[in-house]
Amino acid sequence: MSGFDVATTPEAPKVPKTKMEKEEAARLIVILESASLETYKVGKSKDARYQLLNCDDHQSILRRLNRDITDSRPDITHQCLLTLLDSPLNKAGRLQVYIHTGKGVLIEVNPHVRIPRTFKRFSGLMVQLLHKLSIRSVNGSEKLLKVIKNPITDHLPIKCKKICFSGDATETVHLPTWAKSLPKDESLVVSIGAMAHGEDSFADAYVDEKISCSQYPLSASVACGKLCCAMEDLWNVL
Repeated sequence: MSGFDVATTPEAPKVPKTKMEKEEAARLIVILESASLETYKVGKSKDARYQLLNCDDHQSILRRLNRDITDSRPDITHQCLLTLLDSPLNKAGRLQVYIHTGKGVLIEVNPHVRIPRTFKRFSGLMVQLLHKLSIRSVNGSEKLLKVIKNPITDHLPIKCKKICFSGDATETVHLPTWAKSLPKDESLVVSIGAMAHGEDSFADAYVDEKISCSQYPLSASVACGKLCCAMEDLWNVL
């Protein structure tokens, strides 16, 4: 017999759907801001297809559009989503992710979605989402990704602390220690820039404060990982 006990495997948590459920569920809400998710029709023939603009495959197009090549980094959003959705925190039903693109498109990510592991498949999924406005599950009963109406504040709990991770913040904190000061029964909203560089002014309209979680520059994905670990410690998620 196998030593694996199926009884110890936790069931998939229920995703809060109603406004009341979202208010009562203490969760980490991550907003990936300034995400570079933009489609462009590549080719001139009848076989031309929309693709997700990125700095590796579309340098000539970006130069023609007079765009900074280093700004087209959808791989950053891909890395962040893999880190966040793979976390025990998400598997425990304590995480909600939103994506706010540089073009102002707001996307809600269902915690149950399985993000493609390869960037090529991820790009195809994002093109489909941005054109169809939603991606449904195989049986069609649940929307796994969907474009929703701005502003982001309409989708946040009334009672929550809202912060932004910024390399220019005046305060650098030890995240596990800082997290212990938070009320365990309230949600935490964290805005993280999903871009290669630029000012962290994307969340000025709705955050309460800006903090830094390291004395070193971090990738957005690493920042997401540190954040999830700190909240897992706070909520005793193993």
